[in-house]
Amino acid sequence: MEHGAGELRSLHAWLRSDAVTRRSATLELQEGSLQPGHMGSAAEVIQLVTENGWSAASFVMAVVAWKRTRPQTPQITISRDDTTVSLTNCSDEEVERVIRILSEGQSGEGQGE
Repeated sequence: MEHGAGELRSLHAWLRSDAVTRRSATLELQEGSLQPGHMGSAAEVIQLVTENGWSAASFVMAVVAWKRTRPQTPQITISRDDTTVSLTNCSDEEVERVIRILSEGQSGEGQGE
């Protein structure tokens, strides 16, 4: 769990240093609640509060850039309203799919996986 928390803190720092993300969103690292039946400490999450100029594509590309710096590419789960998508291998097809799903969510359309 500690390795995952370290990776999350790394992603948080990366996104805070990204000029586009920093201009269009407020980022907070928060402790999440522990799922019933799971052992260990509570998970941490990054909460992203976006402004009107937020771009799903810019955000996803910042996450992909961070993932490509990691020795082992962790799976990233992005939740927005009722939509949840995951980035695993960051193939072009997967990145396009995640951007499309999150962009559809901006207009209130579409659902994730």
